[in-house]
Amino acid sequence: MNFIDMHCDTIYKLMDDSKFGLYKNKFSVDIQKMKKGNYKAQFFALFIDAGETPNRLNRALDMANRFHIEIERSKEYISLATNYQDLKYNEEHNKISAFLTIEEGGVLEGNIDNLKRFYDLGVRLITLTWNFKNEIGYPAYDRINSHKGLTSFGIEVVEEMNNLGVIIDVSHLSDGGFYDVLKHSKYPFIASHSNARAVQKHQRNLTDEMIKVLSNKGGITGINFCTEFLTEDSVSKIEDMIKHIKHIKNIGGVDVIALGTDFDGIHSKVEIEDASQMQKLIYALEKEKFSEDEIEKICYKNIERVIKDILK
Repeated sequence: MNFIDMHCDTIYKLMDDSKFGLYKNKFSVDIQKMKKGNYKAQFFALFIDAGETPNRLNRALDMANRFHIEIERSKEYISLATNYQDLKYNEEHNKISAFLTIEEGGVLEGNIDNLKRFYDLGVRLITLTWNFKNEIGYPAYDRINSHKGLTSFGIEVVEEMNNLGVIIDVSHLSDGGFYDVLKHSKYPFIASHSNARAVQKHQRNLTDEMIKVLSNKGGITGINFCTEFLTEDSVSKIEDMIKHIKHIKNIGGVDVIALGTDFDGIHSKVEIEDASQMQKLIYALEKEKFSEDEIEKICYKNIERVIKDILK
């Protein structure tokens, strides 16, 4: 079984530790682990913690540079992908596809021209907020303002992302922002690493209503392996991942489910320890009587559909 993972924070980890590279490291995602795990593609986030980063734009540009250096160093095994054609080309040439994303729309610093700048660097998905208010909107983390939506600049960003062919990601966005994206986006959007709020009451997870409208829009949500979005337990267990998958399937259908592990952004113990162990999830889904077609959709086909529909 192949896999496409919509979210990891590995580039952030590599920025903090120059001893390691993308080919082999001590983290959850590297090329060796992805090859063992039979990955088609990995979405790599340029994650910016605005609380520790005074200059968000420059930090993101530095991270993008490191990403491209790592891809070039291991070009025999991995290659940048910016659309469905790239994904297929890389697959035919036995290479993993690397999609570049941004986790914190504040890196645009309120300037729409920076969106094209990142597009030209290969960015094809942007998580509109992280845990801080920015020029685009409010974070889910801020429960007091969870009803507040996108700013006028945020609406402009959504419309320009549609025009360019960049995937809009509402993970971390306020509930009000979610519905503003629904209103203003012409195309499907995603929650790259969010689970079901009905199963685990966390503001970052999606309500049943959100799951329904996301599904109706043709979007997807990526199952997050981080324990606080799965359960009250201190360990991220596969059985809890399955609970979220089954619930989301019951609410929005199997076509709305994908994977967004959050590898290298997780601080708790995970039963699926790293990218090499993803087959554990397959065994669990098979045990729960998911069909082969359903498992393929969850593991890679649903996100392939979104890539084909949106990326130009």
